[in-house]
Amino acid sequence: MTRRDWIVGLGACGAVSLLPGAPAAANWPQFRGPARDNISRETGLIRKFPAGGPKPLWSVPVAQGYAAASIVAGRVYHHDYDENKNEWLVNCRNLSDGKLVWQFREAREIRPNHAITRTVPAVDSRFVFSLDPKAVLHCFDVKSGKQLWRKSLVADYQAAIPSWYNGQCPLMEDDRIIIATGGAAILVALDKATGKDIWRTPNPGKIAMSHASVMPATLGGVKQYLYGSLGGPLGVAAADGRLLWEFPRKFNVAVAPSPIAAAEDLVFMTASYDAGSVMVRVSKAGGAFKAEPVFDMKLNEWNSEVHTPIVWKGHLFAVGKKRRGMFTCLSLDGKEVWTSNGKATFGLGSFLMADGMFFVLDGDSGTLRLLEASLTEYKELDSAKVLAGEEVWAPMALSDGKLVLRDLTKMVCINVRA
Repeated sequence: MTRRDWIVGLGACGAVSLLPGAPAAANWPQFRGPARDNISRETGLIRKFPAGGPKPLWSVPVAQGYAAASIVAGRVYHHDYDENKNEWLVNCRNLSDGKLVWQFREAREIRPNHAITRTVPAVDSRFVFSLDPKAVLHCFDVKSGKQLWRKSLVADYQAAIPSWYNGQCPLMEDDRIIIATGGAAILVALDKATGKDIWRTPNPGKIAMSHASVMPATLGGVKQYLYGSLGGPLGVAAADGRLLWEFPRKFNVAVAPSPIAAAEDLVFMTASYDAGSVMVRVSKAGGAFKAEPVFDMKLNEWNSEVHTPIVWKGHLFAVGKKRRGMFTCLSLDGKEVWTSNGKATFGLGSFLMADGMFFVLDGDSGTLRLLEASLTEYKELDSAKVLAGEEVWAPMALSDGKLVLRDLTKMVCINVRA
């Protein structure tokens, strides 16, 4: 296996449309935050690190992986693995001190395959939803950690576990969890309390489960769920699971970033292994949807290898390439506005936006950089080494002025409130 084979590891693990009734900004309840756009609404954050860099409020060891945290009501939820006992873990910790509140353990033989853990749980006031490396969806009681129900995507939907294990993170809404399964369905919506199907999207084309996560959007006035496979992006009706549109576009080997709504009628999809990126215009006429290309960036143009871009003020922001590891601002016509080239590189690191800044991790060194959110230039405010390289690729989570992030051996929490 080459070093590039990590690509699907984070999977999943982007969008203009916000989730109705999104949780308060103090929580980071699922992958990419409350609105699934990777933007925190918190304010009053630092614009310069203290001398010597931020000292961790707490630090805990973790097994090799990229499984990031969700944060709800002062609790941190994350996946882990006990390599000595061959047990998969779900942990609940105090945000204040990192101490363990409860832990779920399940015997599971998972050999390291470019690390082990990858995904982010989804959490509300009652439940914790975890999709494990072998594509089993678990529902736990948020207070006790007791398992309430579980569904194997392989057994129940004839799903095929992707190479390098599952990298998809569940999409959580008020009454349901939405998962891409492949096999017997493209997507399924499940009742939170029981795990029973609300609907299934038929899959006559045998679309396989990728490492991308399902994303919410409203296009043509219709609420829908976006999904990306090796065959391109598609949209499914939130009301009943009908397949509304597909855009055929071949991607290479693996799809980790998720397709996102870049505007009211635009969907952007990018992927790894020099697959490039595509912007699709989705329109509705005569009751039917159609998807047409706006631009298609091929080999040696621009793509994001792991992380889903952030959409802000009609622009896309992500660590990507023409040249690998550059934090880049793109206009919605695919033109490069600015890049970090010549100033900083970020490897395959993650990023989030908060308080008019981008927090961007160098995936090779563990250096965290604060960047001014700008439509005109790369402007670095400060930087500090907060983790050890290499492979610092996991997403970050922000709640109550506390940033939770990890590398291959530890998870840390640092204060970023001014």
